[in-house]
Amino acid sequence: MLKKNYDAIVVGAGIVGLAMARALGVRGKKVLVLERSQFAVGASIRNFGMIWPIGQQEGMMYERAMLSRSIWMEVAATSGLWIDPVGSLHLAYSNTEMDALSAFQRIVGSERNYTLLNTAATLKVSDSIVSAGLKGGLLSTEEAIVDAPRAIAALPAFLQERYGVDFQWQTSVNAVETGKVISGNNVFEANEIFICSGPDFETLYPDLFAQTAITKCKLQMMRFQSQPAGWRLGPSLCGGLSLIHYNGFKAAGDAVTQLKQEFENNYPEYIEWGIHVMVSQNQSGELIVGDSHEYGLTHDPFDRQMINKLILKYLSGFARFANEEIAASWNGIYPKMTNGETEFITSPADGITIVNGLGGSGMTLSFGLAEQLLNGTYQIK
Repeated sequence: MLKKNYDAIVVGAGIVGLAMARALGVRGKKVLVLERSQFAVGASIRNFGMIWPIGQQEGMMYERAMLSRSIWMEVAATSGLWIDPVGSLHLAYSNTEMDALSAFQRIVGSERNYTLLNTAATLKVSDSIVSAGLKGGLLSTEEAIVDAPRAIAALPAFLQERYGVDFQWQTSVNAVETGKVISGNNVFEANEIFICSGPDFETLYPDLFAQTAITKCKLQMMRFQSQPAGWRLGPSLCGGLSLIHYNGFKAAGDAVTQLKQEFENNYPEYIEWGIHVMVSQNQSGELIVGDSHEYGLTHDPFDRQMINKLILKYLSGFARFANEEIAASWNGIYPKMTNGETEFITSPADGITIVNGLGGSGMTLSFGLAEQLLNGTYQIK
C-alpha cells in the first residue's frame, strides 16, 4: 500500500495524461502519474509534433486548439522546451485545390491569421516548394511545432519540479476502483482517477470498450536526416490531400466536396490508405514526413513499404529537399472515434474519468481539453 496521499491519479504518461497532470497541478492538486513503460513510447512520440488549430472545426474545437497552443507556448517559455511557431502553408496545384483554399479563407480567414497567396508569393515562403504547376497557397501563422519525442520526455520533469507531480514508471495498472488504482500487489489511493492510457483502456474496461464507437488507427511516418548547413523549412508544408483530411476545411463547403470527388477519381490508392502528405521540421533539422491512416482493432505490426512509397511520391510533387535520405520509418497506433465524436470522455464509476479517443489530434487538443474538463466548461456525457 502506498501511504502517500494524492488528490488525483492519472494513468498514462502520453500527451493526454501529461495534460491532465498539468491541469490538476495548476489547481494545486497533489498528483501521481502511473505509466507502464520506462518512458512514453506510444503515439505521443510518433507524430509530427504539430500543434494544428487550422485542422479543427470552427467553434469549440478551434477554441480548444488555440487554448492548447497558448498553454504549449507558456510551458515552453517556463521550461525552456523547444517550440517553433512557424505556422503552416497549404499548397495548391490544381484549380480545384485553389478554389478550396480560397473558399476556406473567405469564410474563416477574417477571424484567423490566414493569408491567401498567389504563385509568386507562395514560392517566396520556402525554397523547398516545387514551382511546376503551383497555383498558390494559404499561409497561416497559428500552427507551431514541438519535437515530440523530446517534448514528451521532458514534460514529466517539468511537471514534477513546477507542480510537484509524482511519476511512477514501469507500473502496469490491472484494475481500477473508486478511490483506488491497483497494480499487482500495490494499491494507490486518490479521490479522483483519470484513465488516459490511449488504446490500452481496452484492457481495463473491455466491456465498455466493446460497447463504444471506437477503433484504432495505424499511421506510418518517416524522418529524413538533418538538412545541411542549418537549413530550416519555415512553415510546415501540406499538399492538397490534407484539405479533405482535416475537419476544419469542411467550412469551405462545396469546394472541398468537389475536391474530395476529384481525389477519389485521381488518387484512389491514397484515399484507400487514408494518406495525406505533410512535412514538418524538428529541433535537429530533421524533416518529419507522413502519413497514412488504417482503421481496425488489430493491425499488422510491420510498415507497408508501398505506403511509404506513395507518401514520398506525393511529397515530391510539392516539395524537394537537399537531403532526402530516410533516417527512420515507423508506425503508431491511437484510438479513434467512429461516430464523428472528437473524443471519448466518460465516468464508469464515481471518481473515475476516462479521457480517450482524441484521434490524431492529441498534441493539438490535449492541453485545452484538460483545462475545459477541469474548469467545468466540458460536460461529460
